[in-house]
Parts: sequence; structure tokens; C-alpha cells
Amino acid sequence: MIWYYYIAIVAIVSQIFLLLNVYRNYRYAITHYAKQRTTYHPEIVLIIPCKGLDSAFEKNISSFFKQDSRNYSLWFVVEDKADLAYGQLCKLKERFAESSQAKDVQVLVAGKISQNPFDSVQGKRQICSQKIHNLLYCCSRISDDVEVLAFADSDICVRSDWLNQIVYPLRKSEIGVASGYRWFVPKKNNLASLALSAVNAKVAQLLGNSRFNQVWGGSMAIRTETFRRLGISRIWAKTVSDDLSLSGAVKKDGKKVIFVPACLAASYESTSWAKLMEFGRRQFLITRINAPKIWLLGLFGNLFSILGLWLGAALAVFAAKTQNENLWLFATVPVVFFVSQLARAIMRQAMIARLLKEDLPKMKFAMAADILFFPLWSLFMLFFIISSAFGRTIKWRNVRYKLISPTETIVLKG
Repeated sequence: MIWYYYIAIVAIVSQIFLLLNVYRNYRYAITHYAKQRTTYHPEIVLIIPCKGLDSAFEKNISSFFKQDSRNYSLWFVVEDKADLAYGQLCKLKERFAESSQAKDVQVLVAGKISQNPFDSVQGKRQICSQKIHNLLYCCSRISDDVEVLAFADSDICVRSDWLNQIVYPLRKSEIGVASGYRWFVPKKNNLASLALSAVNAKVAQLLGNSRFNQVWGGSMAIRTETFRRLGISRIWAKTVSDDLSLSGAVKKDGKKVIFVPACLAASYESTSWAKLMEFGRRQFLITRINAPKIWLLGLFGNLFSILGLWLGAALAVFAAKTQNENLWLFATVPVVFFVSQLARAIMRQAMIARLLKEDLPKMKFAMAADILFFPLWSLFMLFFIISSAFGRTIKWRNVRYKLISPTETIVLKG
């Protein structure tokens, strides 16, 4: 019994600590999302890689034309003109360019990434993802007067002050990169879409005023000087992950990765079970290869939460049936885990209700599902993490990649 006593104390303390940390992130988001950021106006190039037509494509893209920033150029980039996104981007440029505050709007064509797996000089694999290839094509065209590079994905819809918000922290020299994140707003309330929204919400909740923040490539900004000094182009040329590789380089340089709550953007999506499984495994497999410590932390943290709740409940039932004199101790553990996880679900949904007020009517069902069925979503996340422990091949935007290491990637045919 003594051994269980100590395990129970550690488990309870860990849940209290985690709950306090989540509350700290909640307060950080609530107190920072509405602040005005209009006193820093660097020269910016906003780069948005596109492939195919995402859900709500026109709504998402039009939001980038409507930024309040004074000094920004807006560059979209596709693989080739045959991409469905290219024609739609040209139409949207013609429609919105004149009314936009963007000084320059371009729709660029980067070309297909080479499938030759070997570098001609070093004899090493030097292949990146198509997305990074598109980003590097744009970055090679940046002039010296550009102070900040901003990046966004085409599957998010941003606020009109998003660009001002994402670049504002960069006025401080200790900030290496500023990042937002996405919040999936289900277009359909099928179970797969609800699971996608809930699992993503659990990850978003971990972001705050923390040294553990990671960059999300779909909403980020970095000073051009920092980008070039750290050799990000050279790093990106060998990897499939733009954000994790950037996070590592910035932190190695002793700079901070800051999360900007106002840049938590809506992503209007519905999904199927097949797509959900592919997405979940891909996200965690990329993390396993590029940031194994973070992957292990996610694995053990999620497993600990599930065992604390379900195994703790089973032991409490057993103690009750055997009339164990320490029933109170056995019962306390699952109760603490249950209350902690429920409180975290309530906090993340209360947070997003403030940050995405306009989308609140669309999110009510997903919000209720997250709170009422929170133990289920932890099981989904654990499944995604475990499935990512096997293999090294992913499919991303209809391109298959084999991830050898953080700096070795092969583009596969078919």
C-alpha cells in the first residue's frame, strides 16, 4: 500500500500542476487577444503556399487581402499553373487587389520539386517537401529592404489585424519568431470532424507564455535578418517540416518562440475517418522524426492521463469491492484526473468562445462534444501517437514522402 500512496501523491500533484499551467495559458490568451498592435510597421512580405482548393478557400484567401497593415506585399505561390488554386487565386487577385492595402500582390509558380534523391556534391539526400520548395522559391526573391517574413496556410481564415498582431512581438530583439495556431471549426458535425476539432483543441491549449512553445507553420513571422543569419533556407532545403525545424533553429540561437493568441485562426473543415487517421498519423510522425523529445513527452503525458483516469477508476472499484480501508486514497486519484481533464476541456472551449466570437454559432455542437466526451478524445490522440511510432512514410497534399531523418527526406513516386 505504501508504494501506491506515493504514486497517488505524484499523480495528484502532476494533475494540479498541469491544470494550473493550462489556466495560466487561458489567462494569457484572454488578456492578450484583444490588445491593439498598431505601433510597429516594418516592411513585410506575406507568403501563402497553396495547393488545391481547401474548404472555404475563397473566404480564407480574401481575408489576407483585407489586412490592416500599412507595409505589406502579398505573395501566393503554387506548384504549377495546372493547380486548381492558380486560376482561383488569379480571379481573387483581380477582384480584391485594388481595394487591398497590400502594396504588391503576386501569384507565383515555383515548379515541381526534384525527385532526384541525391545531392550532386555531397552524395546526401537533399529533398524537402513541395510546400517548403514553394516557400524557398519565394524567399529567394526577397529584396534587402524587407524587414519581416510572414507565412500563412491557405486553410485558415484570419482577422483583419492578424498581420499586425503576428509581427508585433518581433520589435523585441529577444523574440526569434512569432506564431499563431489553427482551430478547426467543423463544417459538418460528423464524429470524425468533431474528433479532429477536439484533438486539435487539446494541442492548442498547451500554447501560452511558455518556453515550450513550438512554431506552427500555418501562421508565423520572423525577421528577415534572423531568417538569413540562422540559415533557415539551408535547413528547409533538407526537411519536410518548416515549423519544427524553424523552432529548433530559433531556440538553439537562444531566442524565444512567442505565441500570439490573436493569431489563433479558424480553419473550416469537415473530414472522414480515413482522412482523419492519415492527418493524425502524419502530424505526429513528422514530430517523431523532427522533434523526438516532444513526441515522447506527448506519448507519456497522454498515456499517463488515460491510465490515471481509467486504471485509477478500476482500482477504486476493486478497493470498494474488497472493502479496503484506504478506499479514500484509491477513489481520490480518478476523481482528481476526471475533474482536471473536465476543467481543461471547459477552459479551452471558454477561451475559443472569446477568441472566435463570430464562429461561435458554428462551434456550439463541437464545444459541447469536447466537454461531454473529453475522455474519448484522449484515446483518439493516443491512437494517433502510437500509430506514428511505426513507419516513416507520409502522404501530404497527394505527395508521398519518406522521412529518413530531420535532414533527410525522399520524395516517393506514386
